[in-house]
Amino acid sequence: MTRPRVLLAGPIDPSGERIIATRADIVAAPDVRPETLRRLVADADVLVVRAQLPADVFDHAPRLRGVVRHGVGLDMIPMEAASAHGIPVANVPGSNRDAVAEHVLTCFGLLTRHTQRMDRSLHESGWGASRKLAERATELNGQTVGIVGVGSIGLRIAEICHFGYRMTVLGHQRRLDALPAFIEGAALDDLLARSDFVVLSCPLNAATQGLIDARRLALMKPGAFLVNVARGAVIIEAALIAALRGGRLASAALDVFETQPLTPQHPLLALDNVLLTPHVAGLTAQSMARMSQGTAEEVLRLLAGDRPVNLVNPEVWERRRR
Repeated sequence: MTRPRVLLAGPIDPSGERIIATRADIVAAPDVRPETLRRLVADADVLVVRAQLPADVFDHAPRLRGVVRHGVGLDMIPMEAASAHGIPVANVPGSNRDAVAEHVLTCFGLLTRHTQRMDRSLHESGWGASRKLAERATELNGQTVGIVGVGSIGLRIAEICHFGYRMTVLGHQRRLDALPAFIEGAALDDLLARSDFVVLSCPLNAATQGLIDARRLALMKPGAFLVNVARGAVIIEAALIAALRGGRLASAALDVFETQPLTPQHPLLALDNVLLTPHVAGLTAQSMARMSQGTAEEVLRLLAGDRPVNLVNPEVWERRRR
């Protein structure tokens, strides 16, 4: 009997591969170019996603039983097309929440203590010049952090900030009344105006595309810090660059960008008040293992005809049942 095939659009941890291999043959895409994915998905029963899918990928997938996002964000998947084709999509929420939260707090420390500049100064100018930077360092205790998007990741950031650093936490999401007691719900403009630190951890969708524009950046406190672990398109990048160049913001830590990867000539690379990482906030050895194992378990459910635990387009499943 022919075993089902699972196509990996991007590598996963070996622990996840071992789980899938108990029930299916694994095909690892040699690259994630649109033409490669279109060709390989034709023989796939389940597709695991770690890269941007072409908009028409499901037109080429006659036997596909489901898609699993290795991670949380769904912007890599043409969701309307998946639902139109009756293809269930699952993700693995919570698998990288600790990794992203720890990344955010690491960024806070690096930015407020001028750690990168101090290290560079110590290498280039010596002990005395490096120590002078410490005079401008600030502590987190007693400051206000505003979190835009208090989902699994945003909530974990809030917990660390409030209970670990005794910071005041403001939160913005669609339902402000659903926030826990230690987070003060705030309208977005109010949150930006009151926060010393702003963290973007919201999903990218029609409501959040370009959410942080020049007007909203101008609302932020002079000298505030901005950290983006959401998606690059949540910020109007040109407006952010202008705010950083003009000194309106003290600095920013950016893990995601409008266009990825960054080109060598990108203007952000010329700024000395930004901390840049290549979309890795959620990647650690532990989180990769959790994401891969959770992904594999959802793959097995789809192969068995069972409803995924984290189904993101449930209307498809209901149509299938009927």
